[in-house]
Amino acid sequence: MDAHSRGRADEIDPADQWVLNPQTGNYELRLDRSAGQSQAQTPSRPRRSASAAPAPAPASAPADAPVPGQRRRRAPEEPAGGQIPPQRRRKRKQGASRKKKVLLWTGGTMAFVLVGGAAGAYALYNKLNNNLDVVDVVGKDSGAGFAKGKAFNILVIGTDKRTGEGNAGYGDKNSPGHADTTILFHVSKDRTNATALSIPRDMKTDVPECQTRQADKTIKTIPGETDVRFNVSLGQGGRDPGCVMRTVEELTGVTVDHFMMADFNAVKEMTTAVGGVKVCVEKAVNDPKSHLKLPAGESVIQGEQALAFVRTRHSFGNESDLDRIKVQQQFLSSMIRQMKSDDTLTDPGKLLDLANAATSALTVDSGIGDLTKLQALAGELSSIDTKNIAFATLPVIDNPDEPPNRRATVVPDPVKAPQLFAMLQSDTSLTEVKKKQQDAKNAQAALLKGTRSTAAEVRVDVYNGSGITGAAQSTLNWLQNDEGVNRSTNKSNAPEQAAKTTLTYAPNQADQARKLADMMGLPATALKPGTQDAGEREPMTLVLGADFKGAGVPITGPAKAPKDLEKVAADKQVCAK
Repeated sequence: MDAHSRGRADEIDPADQWVLNPQTGNYELRLDRSAGQSQAQTPSRPRRSASAAPAPAPASAPADAPVPGQRRRRAPEEPAGGQIPPQRRRKRKQGASRKKKVLLWTGGTMAFVLVGGAAGAYALYNKLNNNLDVVDVVGKDSGAGFAKGKAFNILVIGTDKRTGEGNAGYGDKNSPGHADTTILFHVSKDRTNATALSIPRDMKTDVPECQTRQADKTIKTIPGETDVRFNVSLGQGGRDPGCVMRTVEELTGVTVDHFMMADFNAVKEMTTAVGGVKVCVEKAVNDPKSHLKLPAGESVIQGEQALAFVRTRHSFGNESDLDRIKVQQQFLSSMIRQMKSDDTLTDPGKLLDLANAATSALTVDSGIGDLTKLQALAGELSSIDTKNIAFATLPVIDNPDEPPNRRATVVPDPVKAPQLFAMLQSDTSLTEVKKKQQDAKNAQAALLKGTRSTAAEVRVDVYNGSGITGAAQSTLNWLQNDEGVNRSTNKSNAPEQAAKTTLTYAPNQADQARKLADMMGLPATALKPGTQDAGEREPMTLVLGADFKGAGVPITGPAKAPKDLEKVAADKQVCAK
């Protein structure tokens, strides 16, 4: 259900009159709209009807009346008349900034995930809680929390369903929607960094069988499909966001714990709530299809203009969806910075608008389906610095099954995609990967001391004993194209399948073995030295075993980032080209 069909009335909900009193640090009910602070901080946009909101406190309630949903126990030393001793007042002031931040965390989709907060949105708890749409994903534990020392993954889905005021004109208004924008948001186990991986909508993949819970609580099984566009994993055939979660799990090999989904209104309303988002374009834009018009340089956009910015496909790059993804990542990074700025965090009115707009446009799974659970999520993410949030796109190549002059889809890069998946699986951050790679190399060097060959000097025959079709050839392509090991040969299948990957070498090939072990992340146990020296042109023998995870994916140690992977940190301002 979209933000414009939730039964709002024109009258102002009394719950919206709860504002922050800077003297006490509490949210207080101000029904007198002539009061200076109340009037300045009361949102002017129509809200849900009063019947859907928490019952307001009586007009005669004291100025520091407890907020709905919050139990406040009066301390014995507090005077009955409600006067607060100076020492108590100072304690409340210290907590005021934390109370301001929480409304940010009830605000949404990607920005919701990325910003961080600290306390519950007590004043508007019931109102905002009722805004949320919740989907019970079959097979997911709705009561699972966020375990300390464990990484977790949230799937952020932007649907192109044309619901909501003013959205039918975008075309395809009767469509149930697709997974138009999908971002897998990985949060590290130490909560210091995150990776936001965009998945192209036009990528060919397999959509597995999934189950959805119907309105009458029965469970419906939806058959899977092979070699279809990723975006049909939502909406088509009755698929719900749980089906997108399962598709991503099969694709990446990581467990998706929760999802957040929003429609077009999320972009329009949230950008308006924060007073606009700063974007940058290298040249002036005038796109008649998306109706985006921007001068060269920086602009602040919101509402319909912000939606046009993230939807346009004809203003940047080669007009592909892959270039649109880059623009969306730049937009989200800028939105994160705006939401973390003092302009937002110190403005209760903006925070209130943002909270209401985001929850109204947000659909989530039952595992994070109320503000208490979202508050727990906020606590897990509050320490992540924007410089340690990296946006990247799943590496893809043109679909080889399509003729060169009629290419419309892509497929995962057979070498680089598994490398990036391995980084998620091993909880390796894109923002710290260089340091982790160096640590791994230092450890390997300490283990295997000696002289080193260059990549061009390494000679190796590659055998496939992994049981994975094409493993030897993909490894050969990676060695030759990415690592410069040109004297390598695909020897096809090994005589029998191997449990472990091994590298057999002669004593006079030890330096070559060390070089190849560094490249491939081979453990010391994988190295099998011989007893006789090899001839000048005799190669080493590499047998890929069942522990093989993909070309360029280390057998052990930190995963390596794919070569030439494009990424952008959320703290960087990038101009769209």
